[in-house]
Amino acid sequence: MKKKTFLSLIAVLTMTGLFVSCGTNKSNNEVANEVVNKVEGSGNSGTDNSGEIKIGINFELTGEVASYGQSNVDGIMMAFDEINAEGGIDGKKITAVQIDNKSDPAEATSVATRLMTQEKVVAELGPATSGNFMATIPVAMQNKVPAISASATADKGVTVDDKGNVNEYVFRLCFNDSFQGVTMANFALNNLEAKKAVIIKDNSSDYGKGLAENFKDTFEKSGGQVVSEEGYVSKDKDFNAVLTKIKGKDFDVIFIPGYYQEAGLIIKQARDLGIDAPVLGADGFDSPVLLELAGANALNDVYYSNHYSSLDQDPLVQEFIAGFKERYGADPNAFNALGYDLGKYIADAIERAGSQEPEAVKDALKSTKGFRGITGTFDMDENHNPVKSAVVIGLKNGVQATSVKVDPK
Repeated sequence: MKKKTFLSLIAVLTMTGLFVSCGTNKSNNEVANEVVNKVEGSGNSGTDNSGEIKIGINFELTGEVASYGQSNVDGIMMAFDEINAEGGIDGKKITAVQIDNKSDPAEATSVATRLMTQEKVVAELGPATSGNFMATIPVAMQNKVPAISASATADKGVTVDDKGNVNEYVFRLCFNDSFQGVTMANFALNNLEAKKAVIIKDNSSDYGKGLAENFKDTFEKSGGQVVSEEGYVSKDKDFNAVLTKIKGKDFDVIFIPGYYQEAGLIIKQARDLGIDAPVLGADGFDSPVLLELAGANALNDVYYSNHYSSLDQDPLVQEFIAGFKERYGADPNAFNALGYDLGKYIADAIERAGSQEPEAVKDALKSTKGFRGITGTFDMDENHNPVKSAVVIGLKNGVQATSVKVDPK
């Protein structure tokens, strides 16, 4: 496989075997419990920082949501390699200090502490999921080091605390769950002309509950009716009882606010029971594993909100897709695109700051205007959230077939 640049990987093995990500898969993406990635030409954590810029990478590389974490990291590393190949930032190469948080909040907190206090990184990127990212926020605030997630979509507790105060050192590159829930309710009403809906939500996650709340509120305020609201918890495998319960009801669409692991099984089991109503979801659907679990035949009339679509004909997007396929031998998903934007975004902020001081970098992140990325062009708002559009993707036999852009209101 051709690569524009070559990575030298130093693996510190603390497990009996190597884990291969279930995301876009590459032989060189095998990871152990902890990996410290060194991007072309950079030294290790003990070298003089004068020739390098150390950026922390705290992601889910093993565990339940490794597909999201590894996808983010693939995009980030592609961006860093491109930047380094062009001379780095002010002549200094980026060093990515990458540690696996094992999809565990406590581990994510420990990783953040190490990156900020021992590795002395300029900024921390990740984790990918809202819960894991929120676990690291106190560490970022205490150490005054910027922390940025590309995909933590939770409404509460991310960039703004429970009292409504902005977390000064915390940023994200994605829209939040409120926007996704509202987007999918409006899509159901306006694009699918749905009048009645069923919600099957993940009761074990803030992500699922937040999406369900915003979908229901918007759908009902606009004249729709939620005829049944059912729940499940993470790691459930058998959904036949829930699906049998709703099968006899009159509804036009099913909204499943949750992650691909359960959503794939719910969709497959629903289709097996003869439930052929359109299925709606959010960015948690975006993983190759959804297709593996549901099967192509089940993934028709399936729509979900997302951050990017490969159907976008913007030259910047198409150039990214071609480069990603050349590097990894697979089509990029939205988490790859978000990771790539994250890598470019932090580099842009460091360059504009003209400094590696975390405080200066934080100020540059905060003042971002007109950043053009693969997932859209955005300004960073006063709450450290990007003002950007979403897309609603429609699947046909498990493949993206349609894409509708939805602008923020």
